[in-house]
Amino acid sequence: MTTMSAPSLNRPALPAFAVWLVVLAAAALVLLPIAARYAETPYYVVLVTRLLIFAVAATALNLVLGFGGMVSFGHSLFMGIGAYSVALCSYFGIGNGWAHLAFAIVVSAFAAMATGAVALRTRGVAFIMITLAFAQMFYFLVISLKEFGGDDGLPISMGSRFGFVDLKNPTTLYYTTFGVLALLIYGSYRLYHARFGLVLRGCMINEDRMRALGFPTTTYKLVAYVLSGCVAGISGLLLANLTMFASPSYASWTVSGDLMIMVVLGGTGTVMGPAFGAFAFLLIEDLLKRFTDHWIGGVGVMIVLIGLLARRGLWGSLPGRPR
Repeated sequence: MTTMSAPSLNRPALPAFAVWLVVLAAAALVLLPIAARYAETPYYVVLVTRLLIFAVAATALNLVLGFGGMVSFGHSLFMGIGAYSVALCSYFGIGNGWAHLAFAIVVSAFAAMATGAVALRTRGVAFIMITLAFAQMFYFLVISLKEFGGDDGLPISMGSRFGFVDLKNPTTLYYTTFGVLALLIYGSYRLYHARFGLVLRGCMINEDRMRALGFPTTTYKLVAYVLSGCVAGISGLLLANLTMFASPSYASWTVSGDLMIMVVLGGTGTVMGPAFGAFAFLLIEDLLKRFTDHWIGGVGVMIVLIGLLARRGLWGSLPGRPR
């Protein structure tokens, strides 16, 4: 007789090969701008910066989707807020990066708290639809603001400057994004094994039992949702500095869908999985675009194959199930 097993809350051992895989990937990322400079291929710095930014956003989504079981289909809302934080500050002549960052975090936190308080009253499909609805409301709001570009978007004349650190410089933005992702992954690892993460994962397995044990589950989930929204807002700030443009499309539902695919592709609930999923998804997309205009179909086929062959995602299906 077989029984359905619940996800384990025990601390899993990290296999040595997984450690080496992470170390080699980090070393390659550190050396990439230097190699691109000598090879005179700056395109790859821009490409990988985009991968890193979406890895940050996917890891943020994983905090609620993978750790808390909250299927948010509206995280593009926070990316849009982050991008327009830079664009609007630049529009009014503010180039101070700390002001951009504070604006992005405060507005993202407020939006996450307001939308999360409503969405967390529901579960399942209703939660998905409400988070999607809030993102689409912001999407149509920025389209209606003709003074700030409307559906044409808003060009950014001044990037975020943190003292002598100017994110308008591609290499500076690259290493800044890499540092943000590294800190986020370390923070996710600590949170995963902390009391907060254990309660959050317990809510995903059986929220009614956690509530019966005396845990204020809605408060835990709302804090995780706000934290996730703030990090996604920072990814929007970085994306705006990469493109020097804020587009309403950053807040569209397709971006939320892409982020969800990245998390599932890499491994839902794993610490490293979303970053690997973001890299895999965007690299497949970039590669197929070079060969065919019908690249979306190719991406779909690749996702189906990976879903069939690696049901726990690329990272989650590695031997030893590393987190």
